[in-house]
Amino acid sequence: MKDLLEDLKVQFADHADNHIAQGQSAYMKNKFDFFGIKNPIRKNIQQPYLLKENLPVKKEADKLIQNCWKQPQREFQYFALDLAKKYIKHQEISDLKLFEKLILQKSWWDTVDTIASHLVAAYFKKFPETIYTQTEEWIKSGNIWLQRSAILFQLKYKKATDLKLLESHIQQTAASKEFFIQKAIGWILREYAYTDKNWVLKFVENNDLSSLSKREALKHF
Repeated sequence: MKDLLEDLKVQFADHADNHIAQGQSAYMKNKFDFFGIKNPIRKNIQQPYLLKENLPVKKEADKLIQNCWKQPQREFQYFALDLAKKYIKHQEISDLKLFEKLILQKSWWDTVDTIASHLVAAYFKKFPETIYTQTEEWIKSGNIWLQRSAILFQLKYKKATDLKLLESHIQQTAASKEFFIQKAIGWILREYAYTDKNWVLKFVENNDLSSLSKREALKHF
């Protein structure tokens, strides 16, 4: 595991581009350092490490993911998430603690949205008995990234969306002044409109949502 991370550091450093890195960092409000590797190149560098025959056992992968999260350059967090996706079918009940930890550390939309719509989404499908208790805890936490995750984990659920739960989460956060909460509400409603636009229209009409949430929700109407 240590050798893999060290090798990845060398590979990323060899492809670093300071000019691109400055632009990437600026796009992320200068919250993170970057090597300056565009996504197609990064994915090509990563590809050998993500082949089935080269994947570490899950316990080691979890450690590697957390070690990648400690690295200063954002590309390591992107790799960590791509690695975590490889273990979706092997998720365990304890994995939610890891996902929550990743949501709360180095938090920004680029990682949080992937964690919510891929890792957490799959987890709650596998362990549905945990959904209500956990998401309600996130909504009431006051942390915008946990709240955003609770709203967005159903982003790709389509007909499997729990509308009662979604309605509750939106109503509890609708008064938030946080951009990332207002945006998440609009995004999840816009996405569900592809499944049932009449439900979304009725919901928007009957609930007091921010102008941003409404605009996003009805963007394609």
